[in-house]
Amino acid sequence: MDALISPRRRTLIAALGSASLLAACGESRPRAAAPHFGGPAMGSSYTVKLAGSVDDALAARAADAVREAIARVEAQMSTWLPDSELARFKRHAAGVPFGFSAETYAVLSLAQRVARATGGAFDATVAPAVDAWGFGPGRAHRVVPASERAGLAPRIGYNLIVLDDATRSATKARAGTALDFSGIAKGYAVDRAAAALDALGLERYMVEAGGEVRTRGLNGDGVPWRIAIEQPDAMPPRAHFLVPLAGLSLATSGDYRIWFEQDGRRFSHEIDPASGAPVVHALASVSVAASDCAYADAMATALFVMGPERAAAFAARNGIAAYFIVRDAARLVPSASPAFARLGGTRLA
Repeated sequence: MDALISPRRRTLIAALGSASLLAACGESRPRAAAPHFGGPAMGSSYTVKLAGSVDDALAARAADAVREAIARVEAQMSTWLPDSELARFKRHAAGVPFGFSAETYAVLSLAQRVARATGGAFDATVAPAVDAWGFGPGRAHRVVPASERAGLAPRIGYNLIVLDDATRSATKARAGTALDFSGIAKGYAVDRAAAALDALGLERYMVEAGGEVRTRGLNGDGVPWRIAIEQPDAMPPRAHFLVPLAGLSLATSGDYRIWFEQDGRRFSHEIDPASGAPVVHALASVSVAASDCAYADAMATALFVMGPERAAAFAARNGIAAYFIVRDAARLVPSASPAFARLGGTRLA
C-alpha cells in the first residue's frame, strides 16, 4: 500500500464515469448522477462511487463508514505515524513477541504467505532498505553503497519473522528488523472500505484508494465497472488499457511515479529485497486482478520485483491475472497472462 506509507507509485485507476475516461472510450452519452464521495487518506486520496438505488441518508452513512475504515488501517499500519503498530514493532526488542490487532495481524499473515509463494520477491521486512534509500519517512533520497546494503541484509528476510496465530503476535529474530506494508496495506484498506459498504447492504460500488481498486456488482449503466490502467511515463497521465471488473479488485505496481536521479541514473522506489537496491529491468508496470485487493497489491509488487520474464512465467504457471507493460527502447510493449486475457478489455494507447 504505497501511499499509506509515502506517495509512491500513482496508478491512474478510476471508474469510467469520469469525463476523461468517457472521452477516452468515445462515449459521450449523459449519465444520471450517482452518489460518489472521497477525500484525502494515506498520503494520497480515496474515491467511492455507488450505483443503484441509494438515497442521501444511506450515501452519508456509507461515506462515514468508508472514512472510518480507511483511517483505522492508516492508524494501525503507517510507518509515518510514531504510534502505529508497525512503528512500535520497529522499536520492539528482538526475541520478544509483539501482539498485533486482528487487522494488522491478518495483513502480516497474508504478507508472509505471499512472501513464501514468491520466494521473497514480496517481503515486508524490506523496510531497512526502503528507509536507507530515502523512500521511507525520512525522504532523504540517496544511493546506498554496496557495503551498506551488505550490512542491512541480515535484518531483511521474511524468515526472520515468526508468527503465533493463537496470540496474534510476531517475534523478530534480529534487532533492527522492521515491517513496511507499502505493497499490501493500501489494498487492505480498500478491502476494509468495501466490507464497510457490504455491511450497509450496498451491492454495486467501486472503491479506490491511491490507485488500488475494488468493485462489486455493475456500474450505473448496468455493465461491469471499466477500470483504467495508466500508461507509464505519460505526461499528463492518461489511460492505457480498460478492463471490465465486477466483483474483482485491481492493483498496479510500477517504477514511473516515485524515483530520484543521480549521476544520470534513475532509481525507483521499487526495492528488491534480495539486493536491497531498486530493481533494474525493462518492466514498467504490472497490474493484477484478484478477488481481494490486498492480495492483488502484494502480488503486483512481487511480480514487478521479479522482472518481465520471470514474472510472466510465474503468473502463467500460477493462474494469476496479470497485465504487464515493458519498455522496449522507445516503445511500450503490453502483454497479459492467460487469466488476465480472459477478463477482456480495451487497449487505448
